[in-house]
Amino acid sequence: MAAGSGPGRELPAEEAALEVSWVQGFSNKSFGFINNQTVCYPCGNYILFLDIETKKTTALQCQTGPVGAFAANASSEVVAFSNQKLNPIIYIHHFPELNKLTELKGSAQLDYTLLAFSFTGPYLASYSSIPEFILSVWNWQENILLCSESQPGITATSLSFNPMNWQQLCFVGESSVTIWHIERIEDEHHLKRNPVELPDEQGSISPHEDLFFPVSRSDDPYHGPDLPVSAIAGLVGDEAETFVPRNSVKTSVHPTAHCWTATSEIYMSCKEGYILAIDADKHRVSILQPKPPPEYMQKISDVVSYVRREVQKKKGGELNDRQNPIFSMAFCNEGLYAAGRDGILLFYHIKDLQYEMKVCADISQSISSLIFSPDYASLLLVTDQGPVYSYKPAHSGEAVKLLDTCSSCFLAADFLTPGNKYCVSVTISGEVQVWLLEDGTCLSKLNLDIEATAMACCPSSNSVAVGTKRGQIYFLDVTKAEAPRVVHRIFLSNFPVLSLHYDQSGQFLIARTTEGHVFILDARPSKLFQVLGYIVLADEVLDLSVVSDLKNDLVEVMVLLNVAEVQRARLEIFCLSSAITTDNDKCVNDQGMFNASAFKKKQYELDYPLSSAVKLKDNTVYGFCTCAPFICKYHLSEENMLEDPPVFSSEKRIPSNQFGSGFLCVSPNSQWLAAAAKDGVLFIYNISTMDILARKHCHSYQGGGIRSMIFSLDGNFILVNDENDGALVCLKWKKIKKTEVEEAAFYWQSLLDILNKSTSNENAVLKSMAEWQFDPGSTSKSLPEEKFKEAPLKSSSVDVTEEDGNITNTNDMTWIGQKIQKVIREETQRFSNQKQELQMGIKKLRQTIQQMMHENEQVPDIEKLEHQEFNLDMEEQERLQAEAEQEVARARKEIEMENLSNCYLQDFIKYECWDALCVKGRAVKCFHMDCEVKNYPLEERSKEELETLEKVLRLKDTETADLKVQKEDLETETVLPEEEGKKEAKAVADDGESFCLIGSLSSQYGGDTSILYHQCDLHTKEQRVNQIVLLKDIIYKVKTAFNKEFDIVAQQKEQEIARVKERNLRIREILEQLDLQVEVWEPALTDDEMPERALTVQDSEIKAEKYLTQEEKERAEMLAKLEMEKRLAATDDDRLRALDDMMGGVLEVRKEDILKMNIPPPPFISKPEDLWSDEEKKIFGEYEKKVKELNEEKEEYKKTLENEWKKLEASIHETTQNFDETVCKLSERKVKSEMVIYQEELKIVSLTCALLLDEELDTREAGLHNCLIKKKKEKTLERHFRKQFADTPDDALEELYRLYTHRPKSPRTEMLLDTPNPYGNCSGSEDYEDALNLLMKAMDELDSPEHMPEGLEQSIWKNFCLARRKKMESEELVKRKALTLAEIQAFFQRRMDENEKMKSQIENIFNELTWLQEKKMKLQQNLTVQFVLKQGQVELENTEIPDYSDAILIKKSVVEELNCSISTQGEKKIAAIIEFKDFSRGIRRLEWEHKKMRMQIEDLKEKARDIVILPISKDCQLFLTVQNYGSHIAQHIAGMEETLRFMDKLHEKNVKNHRKKIRELKKSIRLKEEANYELSLQLKEMLVSVSERRHIFEAADTRDISEKIAKQRYQEILKQKNLRDLIKEQKEEFASLQSELEILRTRTPPHI
Repeated sequence: MAAGSGPGRELPAEEAALEVSWVQGFSNKSFGFINNQTVCYPCGNYILFLDIETKKTTALQCQTGPVGAFAANASSEVVAFSNQKLNPIIYIHHFPELNKLTELKGSAQLDYTLLAFSFTGPYLASYSSIPEFILSVWNWQENILLCSESQPGITATSLSFNPMNWQQLCFVGESSVTIWHIERIEDEHHLKRNPVELPDEQGSISPHEDLFFPVSRSDDPYHGPDLPVSAIAGLVGDEAETFVPRNSVKTSVHPTAHCWTATSEIYMSCKEGYILAIDADKHRVSILQPKPPPEYMQKISDVVSYVRREVQKKKGGELNDRQNPIFSMAFCNEGLYAAGRDGILLFYHIKDLQYEMKVCADISQSISSLIFSPDYASLLLVTDQGPVYSYKPAHSGEAVKLLDTCSSCFLAADFLTPGNKYCVSVTISGEVQVWLLEDGTCLSKLNLDIEATAMACCPSSNSVAVGTKRGQIYFLDVTKAEAPRVVHRIFLSNFPVLSLHYDQSGQFLIARTTEGHVFILDARPSKLFQVLGYIVLADEVLDLSVVSDLKNDLVEVMVLLNVAEVQRARLEIFCLSSAITTDNDKCVNDQGMFNASAFKKKQYELDYPLSSAVKLKDNTVYGFCTCAPFICKYHLSEENMLEDPPVFSSEKRIPSNQFGSGFLCVSPNSQWLAAAAKDGVLFIYNISTMDILARKHCHSYQGGGIRSMIFSLDGNFILVNDENDGALVCLKWKKIKKTEVEEAAFYWQSLLDILNKSTSNENAVLKSMAEWQFDPGSTSKSLPEEKFKEAPLKSSSVDVTEEDGNITNTNDMTWIGQKIQKVIREETQRFSNQKQELQMGIKKLRQTIQQMMHENEQVPDIEKLEHQEFNLDMEEQERLQAEAEQEVARARKEIEMENLSNCYLQDFIKYECWDALCVKGRAVKCFHMDCEVKNYPLEERSKEELETLEKVLRLKDTETADLKVQKEDLETETVLPEEEGKKEAKAVADDGESFCLIGSLSSQYGGDTSILYHQCDLHTKEQRVNQIVLLKDIIYKVKTAFNKEFDIVAQQKEQEIARVKERNLRIREILEQLDLQVEVWEPALTDDEMPERALTVQDSEIKAEKYLTQEEKERAEMLAKLEMEKRLAATDDDRLRALDDMMGGVLEVRKEDILKMNIPPPPFISKPEDLWSDEEKKIFGEYEKKVKELNEEKEEYKKTLENEWKKLEASIHETTQNFDETVCKLSERKVKSEMVIYQEELKIVSLTCALLLDEELDTREAGLHNCLIKKKKEKTLERHFRKQFADTPDDALEELYRLYTHRPKSPRTEMLLDTPNPYGNCSGSEDYEDALNLLMKAMDELDSPEHMPEGLEQSIWKNFCLARRKKMESEELVKRKALTLAEIQAFFQRRMDENEKMKSQIENIFNELTWLQEKKMKLQQNLTVQFVLKQGQVELENTEIPDYSDAILIKKSVVEELNCSISTQGEKKIAAIIEFKDFSRGIRRLEWEHKKMRMQIEDLKEKARDIVILPISKDCQLFLTVQNYGSHIAQHIAGMEETLRFMDKLHEKNVKNHRKKIRELKKSIRLKEEANYELSLQLKEMLVSVSERRHIFEAADTRDISEKIAKQRYQEILKQKNLRDLIKEQKEEFASLQSELEILRTRTPPHI
């Protein structure tokens, strides 16, 4: 085989050869019958053939890779499959010989996805995947490709021939169905596509709509004709014909399965729940079963759930609810069988579109496919999980399990002791199978319902160990191969078990887990699979190898480690002896880890990185290199290399001829070395010579390569399984030297002699162990899949902790966890007293430290200790600080990255919205009105735009000059009269002055319309494009002109604000002098008026406190200190201080200070007036006169200030009001500019629409031309077929037609009613030679002498027989030719019909092109012209654009005259209405007065009625009963007056008392003021003395002396602190040295 050979290198010839003994596995991708008793299905690199009756399996290997697409034909007993590789090939093999009939090589590059055989004839259909997507039809007997067709991008799900007509092919995609017709004429075949319109998800079927040739067309005079969406999208070519817009795409149903009926109909199931019936001839769809309503489905689900629940209660299992079934279908004479994910097999008895449904079977598993046997006696139910069931429709019983397999991939396999009879395998899902080694028969299986990761068989007993992903090991009893059972389970750790290894003596079980843990277990059941201990390795474990020394009773374990630092491999080797089982407590510590003295360790460094390594007894190591494709051989030395191991170099490197990572395996007798890799090729080397002994391509690279392999103990068998293909392959020797077989047998026999005694004893113990069961009392929910009985030898699963008394379920605790818990419990019991003492000591120490810290807070700052000096655990504090610093660094980095992204976003937005604008957008607002005007933000025009504008302007100038020259030439030839010339000049002037025909007012607002084309001259595409460029330039100029005016107004506002601020300064001075708290209006520019503010951040906008570094803080303190010194130096001036104290800081009195002036009262004013002298009275009079004059001056000055204040405010209001008027005018200008811009933009939109319409018309025309060319090519292809009959006369053609109509019935339409096959007797042979041979065989009986008439000579009879045979042959030949002729005639007729249809389509395309060209010409002449009209006063009722198709242009004077007559009539009408209004107003006034009088009458009547029914109160009774009612009221009033007088007297008394208190308070206030005056005098004297002392102090320069004293004191404090720190460090060092001394005293030397 060349599959395993390397490129460019020839492999040596093998000394031996391997062959496949048997293959097991299952893949639910495809399944089929090869005959009535045999089914076949692909599995990895093999096709497996299963005999239903004997359950025997035969394998057919694909030599070139894994099996891809697959199909089987029961009528011809052939199977077809493709390989998965580049340029795949389809192989056809015959069963049961399994010989290859042919190879079909197509154009597929990557893979085939589907294969299908025809029921009649030697035809095979194939469909390739990406990139071709080609559907091909083959004649596999003659190896001929008949026809093929490409379907780009369509993914197929199923493919099948019509059993009644092989020329019909059903192709099913994910959401589409296509019926392909294979048309044949002699040896030519053609595929014709007929798509089927499926219903949508709601079940509605809509007819197909042709979007390229719409049925209806409408012509809009403004927008142009309606064009197909493909033309609007700009598509040309095949895409235009098939383009469907997204909103027109309808989601159809999704087919899941289909089957053909005997009437050439197709039943199809859908994911949405529909069952469809498709007519293959008419391609029509009918809904057989609609989508069931939710209530109906809920009722069915409830019934099924109830039945399953009752059944599952008896079985003890759980029910899985399944919804949304995906159906599979199969058809028979009685009706239709269907099934889906719910596992229920349904039968439909269909008649027309009515059906009856019944439930046939329920297997409670998802069914993927239904397949009838060729004789329709049994129906296979293939499930997704793997099991295959058989159902007999004739017996109507339950479905019987035919094949009990698992769809999960095999994980590992091993041989059961003694290794020549049984083998055991396990899948990833946890299913364990026991196989008969002879023929691969599955004897039993056991499902653990847990994900498995490793498996191994024990040599010393018939026990199997299975490792799981959860860190558990299950031990199985396989003493009875037909009934395996779980007897024990060990929960090692929470890490997955990666591999399990037994030594050859079966004494130890080595389990490798992740995180470098290697567990050693006692492999014997008599020891209850005790865990002896574990080892923790520093690096990742890649592989593990076990070597047994049976003579010395030693087991050597070699571990391959992955060293991440260097590209090398490391080996660690340690030996296991029986001492670790007999005296285990001395070898392990309390936590279960082996001590260093338990066994010797050796460590070796190898020069190459390895993925796998094995060790032999002579210290030879073979390793599979990962960096290059070779196997390295090393020889290890005997001395211990653990201290400083050197790097061992490989003695020999053997090329492996394999690619990908691999592994090595040594045979039990150490004669053979097996190498397996990702390529799936197995190499067997002879260890002595390292020559290739044999190689076998048993798996493939696509399946993941070989996962595991193992030799049997006798060396006769090899078990190999792949990663993903699900195949377990058993290999045996086909050719090998006899000496090697004898050596392997001798070693096997000697090993059995050693193991026989222990095997029998251990198997007896294993049988006595009860079946293990998960503890039902456990509260854990992590292991719901364990369902076995607990062994009596198992220890108790419940422990009680000593510390808290809680019950712990050890069944859910790992072995390591139990050890750690036990250690903790023992230490807690042992050191409970010490623990309490430590807790008390720590508590006292904590109180002492807290007291010391409290005392430290009370001492002065210079004597305080830092908080860290009270910290006893500096290391913990440093660790916490380091963690905090790391967290701060991480947060700082995140913030920096976030700030960086925000800065980038800010720069991007600033560039796009600010920097790119040559004119920034801003606004101007009024001062007193809510009016705002914005300018036009403008981007600077690019160089390309300016060049385009300049080019267009030059072109326009050239055209204008050319037009002028043409007019001059025309004027010279034909001279007009003078009057006509004047009229023309006047008309031209009028046109220039009128803006009506220009269509806009842009010339009044900065635009130059003279450069534009006339609106009636825009006929070509270039002119329209140039007009758009010129209009954009006009818009830009209009915006620029407005921006200039806007800038003037904005500058004016800044000037006004400056003036207002200047006047406000004076207003604030006036308010300060008047001592008034009045808010002054201060205008300012807003953010909209100054948008550049948004680009800078003010300090006031930042709410958070600014962070300052230590340097910035010191710099700020220094600046503040300098500023304070400057301020003190400035204020420390005797002259200024004296001037400020005496005259307020000025030398002359200003007029503004008159309001602050006060005349001091004379000193005697505190005396009573009675004690004043005459002079004092005179002085007081002068004092009052001066005060009065000063007050008058103050009042006069206040009035002056108030007048000035009012004038300033009036001036501010006037100027701002004038500015507001300017802004309003600018706003009106902006509105008009917007109007002009919109007018120009409307022109641009109209021109753009015209350009788009032209482009759509061009696209439509190109699409029609392309379609026309395509139709002409198809028509030319049809004429090629018609030429075959061109020489045939007309009468011959009529004869051919007559022969076609009178042809005999095809034998394929005949059905045998007595056969269960609904499609009749489909022999699958249509060959003329075969039919003739059958006929001649039938004639042999008639030619026998028994039928010869009596008396007839023998020679005559022979001549008669020959003549009769010739006649029969000629008749058969005539029949065959007649059928061929009829087929040709039918083909010819179809082509004729298609030719007529093609002619009609071509004619329609020509008509469409003609109509399109007419519309195009009309639209080019029918231009859209924009007019500027005066706005009228008549409003339209609707907002739609009115139809101006019948509008005409008239003069303005006509409209004005009509308006004058309308206004005159209107005035007359208004006068009449006013007269009518006055008259009606008088009538309404009289009516109102009449109504008022009526209401008064009603009020008077109501008042009289109230007087009559008035109720009498107590006051009324008193008035009526008391005789002198007036005197009574007078007495009451007199009493009230007396009370009021008394209250007035009391109030006057209270007022007098309060006034007295006020006088006393005023007197005390005067006394306090006098005291304060005296204190102020004393304060002045003290200030003078302080100033003198300061001068003396500065003159003495005592500051330096005090600073020196402070520095000396500071140095002494630092010295004391340093001494304290030194003492503390020496104490800590002394304590550490003392603790080390105690440790050295108590330490004892280790035992060696």
